[in-house]
Amino acid sequence: MKSLIITVLMFLTLSVGTKAQENQKVFTAEEQMIVELSNNKWNWMSEKNVEKLEELFHENSQFVHMGGYWGKQEELNTIRTGGIWYKKAEIHDVQVKFAAGTATVYSRIHLNSEVGGNAVRFPFIVTEIYVMENGKWQLSTLAFTKTLGE
Repeated sequence: MKSLIITVLMFLTLSVGTKAQENQKVFTAEEQMIVELSNNKWNWMSEKNVEKLEELFHENSQFVHMGGYWGKQEELNTIRTGGIWYKKAEIHDVQVKFAAGTATVYSRIHLNSEVGGNAVRFPFIVTEIYVMENGKWQLSTLAFTKTLGE
């Protein structure tokens, strides 16, 4: 009986380890750089670090939310004043695609935030478009698409 239990535990451990490895993505160096920039953006938004975000956001950037869309200064003011406080993005899946001087990040996330003083948690597919300008990547578009379910 003892050996049966040990065998079952070993099988479960190996199965869980294999599943975890299947979910890990391997990015190229260029993709990894964009993923890190995206992760930094989520951290800066959480910290309300508008100085770093101002550098990252392209002058003509647009931000698409459930309630509308607006430009760079409006987004920075929304973050600065706490109109939307992006507390934590739980990132479940990320893909990076490159085309014609742009990098697009597609993410499935749960966003924990505070909107108008109310704590909310929504599932989103987020699209981030980065453009290379003057030798650095800048965020041109950030669009949230709310998904069904939790």
